[in-house]
Amino acid sequence: MEQDLSCLITEQRNRASAGLDLKNTREILALMNEEDRKVSEAVHDCLDEIEKTIDLAVDAIQQGGRLFYVGAGTSGRIGVLDAVECPPTFRSPHEMVQGIIAGGQSAMFCAKEGAEDSVEGGVKAMEDVKLSKRDIVIGIAASGRTPFVIGALEAANQAGAASVALSCNPSSEIGRVAKVSIETIVGPEILTGSTRLKSATAHKMVCNMISTTVMIRLGKVYENLMVDLHASNYKLYERARRIVHEVTNAEEDVIAEALEKAEHDVKLAIVLIETGASVEEAKERLANANGAVRQAITSAKNKRSS
Repeated sequence: MEQDLSCLITEQRNRASAGLDLKNTREILALMNEEDRKVSEAVHDCLDEIEKTIDLAVDAIQQGGRLFYVGAGTSGRIGVLDAVECPPTFRSPHEMVQGIIAGGQSAMFCAKEGAEDSVEGGVKAMEDVKLSKRDIVIGIAASGRTPFVIGALEAANQAGAASVALSCNPSSEIGRVAKVSIETIVGPEILTGSTRLKSATAHKMVCNMISTTVMIRLGKVYENLMVDLHASNYKLYERARRIVHEVTNAEEDVIAEALEKAEHDVKLAIVLIETGASVEEAKERLANANGAVRQAITSAKNKRSS
């Protein structure tokens, strides 16, 4: 697939970084920092499309579907990174949010640049996960023309799944394939063509926004606290304890007992303390509230006062 890539913004030279090799360390850092300031604005310009993507993702997951990030190289690694952080942060099942990188898992640690050039590879990746119409696929490619991502997005459309393109070039090829197109136009990189810089930063920001907001919408956050974290080590257990204290203001022994009864499920521990319910009753209240702590507590208090 031969193409003239010189017209892509992500492949153009940045006039501000001319003579980059002649600059001293502080000058290079100052230039990088100045260019990075453009990233937030570029993401801000895409809030409407990011909102549409989040709505599609919430709907997909509520219908029993999954969210897939698909990319090659740095783009693929960004998707995998965001996906693997969801289970410990939000106690989500591992299959709920998944990252797929061209070249397979080993490409996370050893670059397999040729893998991105296969449309068929992207199609097969979607076949391997048995993509369905309930799922959503977010294809990430700074250039906006990665064949592997195009194949995955075409497969998503064929399956009736929601499809989203995330790129750094206007009117991108993947944007024409997907149903929603997010184009964070950050401009040329200070190191020409090195999209692991501003482009990758923009896409990491967007993925952060998508996964975090989706999980908030799914009831995995109370106030601004990650009440659905998986307390799998000492640091996370201590965070869980502090979160329960923030919400309930209970004594330490009460918190410890509640967390033990709840098997370190923070949401369940909070509902146990706030409502005085048994474990079975607290679980039922959370289930009836679709996992939302605020609703589970409010409904229990309303029931007592009626």
